[in-house]
Amino acid sequence: MGEFSGTIIRLFNAKRQVTEQGGLLSGKDPTAINPSDPIRLWIIQLGIIIATASLLSLGLRRIRQPKVIAEVLGGILLGPTAFGRIPGFTEHIFPQDSRPYLSLTANIGLCLFLFLVGLEIDSTVIRKNARLSATVALAGMVLPFGIGAGLSVPLYKQFISESIKFTYFMLFAGVAFSITAFPVLCRILTELKLLDTTVGIVVLSAGVGNDIIGWVLLALSVALVNAGSGVTAVYILLACVGWTLFLLFIVKYALLWLARKSGSVESGPTVLFMTVTILILFASAFFTDVIGVHAIFGAFVTGIIVPREGNLAIALTEKLEDMVAIIFLPLYFTLSGLSTNLGLLNNGITWAYTIAIVFTAFIGKFGGCSLAAKYAAGFSWRESAAIGSLMSCKGLVELIVLNVGLSAGILTQRVFSMFVLEALILTFMTTPLVVRFYPPHVRRRISAVGATFGSVADEETRKVDRKTQVLNAHLKRRFTIVLDKLEHLPGAMAISQLVKPSSSSVQLNRRYSVSQGPSRSLLNPPALSVEALRLIELSDRTSAVMKSSVADSLLCTDPLLAVFKMFGQLNALPITPAIAIVPYDDLSYSVIEHAGNHDSDMIMLPWLPPSITPPTVTHPSSAVPQEGQLSSPQPVTPKASVITNPFDLLFKTSTSPTTEKPSSTIHSQFVRGVFAQARTDVALFVDQSTDGVGLDLDGSGSQHLFLAFFGGPDDRLALDFVVQVCANEEVSATVVRMIKKEMEVPLSAVPSAHMSLEVKSAEEANALTVASAVTGFPDTVYGEFSTATRMQSETADNLIWARYASPTAENRTDALSHIEFKELVTPVPLHACIRQAEGCRRPGVRLVVVAGRGRRLAVENHARELKDVMGEYGSVGSEVKKTIGDVATAFVVAGCAEGVVVLQEANLGKE
Repeated sequence: MGEFSGTIIRLFNAKRQVTEQGGLLSGKDPTAINPSDPIRLWIIQLGIIIATASLLSLGLRRIRQPKVIAEVLGGILLGPTAFGRIPGFTEHIFPQDSRPYLSLTANIGLCLFLFLVGLEIDSTVIRKNARLSATVALAGMVLPFGIGAGLSVPLYKQFISESIKFTYFMLFAGVAFSITAFPVLCRILTELKLLDTTVGIVVLSAGVGNDIIGWVLLALSVALVNAGSGVTAVYILLACVGWTLFLLFIVKYALLWLARKSGSVESGPTVLFMTVTILILFASAFFTDVIGVHAIFGAFVTGIIVPREGNLAIALTEKLEDMVAIIFLPLYFTLSGLSTNLGLLNNGITWAYTIAIVFTAFIGKFGGCSLAAKYAAGFSWRESAAIGSLMSCKGLVELIVLNVGLSAGILTQRVFSMFVLEALILTFMTTPLVVRFYPPHVRRRISAVGATFGSVADEETRKVDRKTQVLNAHLKRRFTIVLDKLEHLPGAMAISQLVKPSSSSVQLNRRYSVSQGPSRSLLNPPALSVEALRLIELSDRTSAVMKSSVADSLLCTDPLLAVFKMFGQLNALPITPAIAIVPYDDLSYSVIEHAGNHDSDMIMLPWLPPSITPPTVTHPSSAVPQEGQLSSPQPVTPKASVITNPFDLLFKTSTSPTTEKPSSTIHSQFVRGVFAQARTDVALFVDQSTDGVGLDLDGSGSQHLFLAFFGGPDDRLALDFVVQVCANEEVSATVVRMIKKEMEVPLSAVPSAHMSLEVKSAEEANALTVASAVTGFPDTVYGEFSTATRMQSETADNLIWARYASPTAENRTDALSHIEFKELVTPVPLHACIRQAEGCRRPGVRLVVVAGRGRRLAVENHARELKDVMGEYGSVGSEVKKTIGDVATAFVVAGCAEGVVVLQEANLGKE
C-alpha cells in the first residue's frame, strides 16, 4: 500500500514533461519558430502576405494592371528591398529556419497553379488560324531567344561564377527572354475585350503555342543542369518524353472514360473524379521531379490531359482556383521577393545591364511578333504593334523560370533581381501599350460568316437602314433584353411578352410581305427581333477568363439563355442569344455598346422590386380629395407600432419585409449607368408579382396597361410604347393625362373630334402644363434647357396627345380602339394616378403600369407629394427614386400592379 501511495505522490510532484502550449499567455513570443509545430508563424506569415498583396491589388486595379503585379510587388516589399531593412523584421517574420515550411507550401501551390495553366490551354485554339499564329509564335520565340543568348555572354562574364557552365546560363537567359505569360495574357485580352477581335484570336493561339514550347525548353534546361553527363541528359529527356506520351495517349482517355462513367461531364466533377485527378497530378509531379525535371512540368501536362467535354475543365478550375489564388500563389511570390534584393543594383554597371535586359527583352518580343504579324500575316501596323505588345507580357511565368534557375544555382541573387525587375516592367507596360496602339475605334471583330479572318470594323457595324428607320419612326422592332441573374428572369419574360405581336398580326405580316414583293418591303414594318444579352461579370478568377474564351459554347449551355430561348419558342418570339463577359465596372457600357452594334431600338432591363418600409398611416386614400372637394388633406391616424423580437434586431435575423435587399441596391447602380449612358430608348421592368400582388389569372394572357401622361420626352415615349403594345388584341390600356390644378374636376372622356373640353387653345394648354424647374441635383445630367426648349417639348406633348386621343381617319388604327383616353385635373396627381390605376383592375387580367422616368424636361416636381405617398403606403431608399423617377416610385410603393415599366427616351445629345 505504501508503494502505491508513493507512486501517486511522485506523479503529483513530477515536473510537466509536455511542451509549453500556453503561447502568448505564458509569455512566449508567438513568432518564435518551433520546428515540430510551425503553424503559428506560418499563419502570421500568411496573413501579412495576403494583406499586402490585397492592398496593392486594390490600388493597381484602378490603372487596369493585373493582380500578378501586386503579388510580385508585395513579395519584393516584404523582402530585403524594403521591409527587410527594418531591424528585426526578417528575423521575426521570415526567419531562415521557417523558409523550408513556406517553400513546401508554395511549391504545392505552384504545382496546382501549373495544373490550372494546363487546364486553360485548349488544343482547339491552336488548330484555329494555326498558320498565322504559328508564324507569330515562332518569331516571338526565335528572335528573343537569340537576343537573350547574345546578351548572356557579357552578363556571364560580369556576374556569373566560372563554376557555372555558360551553356546552362545561356539556356535560362534565352528561355526567360522568349517566354510569354499565357495566364496573364488571357486576362488582359478579356479585360480589354479583345477576344473576339482578329488581334485577340491570333495572340491567344500564339500564346498557347509559346507557352507549351517555353515549358518544354525549361524542362530541357533543368534536365541538362541536373545531368552529370551528356548521356544522362539524354536519358532524362527520353524518360520525360515517354511519361508525357503515356499521359497524352493512355491516361487522357482513361480520364475521359472515368468522367463519362461518373457523370462528371454532365453534372460537374464528382468526388471520385476529383480524387483521381489530384492523385494523377501529384504522381506526375513526383515522377518528373525524381527523373531530374522540375515537378511543375508534370503538373502542367496533367492539366492538358483533363477532358474538355461539358466544360469540365472550367468546373474543375472553379473547384481549385480560389485556394490557389488566395493562399498559394502569394506565398510563392513572397518567396521570390525574399530572394529579390533591388538594393544589390547599387552601381552604374549593374543598372546599365538592367536597362539593357529590359530594352532587349522588349525589342526581341515586340519586334519579332510585330514584324511577323505585319509581313507574314498581313496585319496593319496598329494591329501588329498591339500583337507585339501583348506577346511581350512576362508576368508570373518568367518569375517561375527565374526561381527555377535561382534554386538550381544558375543565377546569382543580383542577376535574379535584374531579371525580376525586367519582368515587372514589361508586364506593367502591356496594357497601356495595347490601349495606345489598338484603341476601340480601329478594332476589327471576327464576322459570323465568311473566312476565318473576314471581319468588319466596329464603326461599320453601327450603320443602320435610315430609310426603314424613318418610315417606322415610332415602331420599336429590335429589342435588347439583358439577362444577368436568375432572379431577374421572370421580369425579362414579362416585359418580352408585352412586345410580343399577336398571332393574327404575324400571319397578316407574312401574307403582306409575300403579296407585295420586294418593291413594297420598306413600307412593311421590319420583323420583330429580340436579342437576349447574357451578362456575366468577369471576376479575378481564372474560370471567368476561361468562360470568356469559350463564350460560343456557353451560348448553347448557359441555363438562363436556354430557359429564355424556350420561352421565346413557346411565345413565337424570335430570340437571338448573345453573351458578354466583362468586369463589373464595364457592365453598363457593355450593354450600351452591344445595343449600338446591333441597332437595337430599345434596351430592356428587368429589376426586382426594392424593399419597402411599412407605412405609417392607416388609410392611403384619406389624403386624396374626392371629386368636387377642395384640396385640403385630411388628418390621418398613425399605425400602431409593430412589436419585434429584440434578438432579431441584435443578431439581424429578421425576415420581415423591411429587410433590405442589397442585391437590388447594387443592381440599381448598374441600371442608372445604362440610363445615364444610353443612346437608345431604355425600358426598365420592375417586377412586383413576387410581392403578393398577383391575381388568379385565367390563362388567356390578357394584360391591361395604365399610363399617367404628365408630358416630357419620356412620357411621349411611354405613350408611343403603349400604343404599339396595344396592337395586340390581348392587350388593352387606359391613358390618363394628368393636369395639376388646385381643384379637381369630374373625370371626363375625351371627345372624338376635339383635343379636350378643358384645353381650348395652345396658350391655355401651355398655361396648364408649364411648371417650375426640377429642384435638386438630378441623377442623369442633361444640361440646362431654355424656355424655348421647354415650350417645344410642351407643344410636342399636345401634338402626340391629339394624334392618339383624337385621331383623324387616316391615323386611326386598331390599337387605338383598345385604349381609353382620359384627362384629369387634380391638385394631387400622384394620389389620383394610384386611385385610377387601382380602378383599372379586372378579374383575370394582369395589370401593368407604364411611366416615363421623367429625369429630363419633367413637367411637374412631385417630390413633396411623393413624400406624402411614401408616408401612406411605405417608403423606399433614395437609390430607387434616383433610378426610376418620382412617378414610377409612387406606383412601386403603392403596389397597385403586377409590374411597372419605366421608360427613358434616347439621349441623342451624347453622340
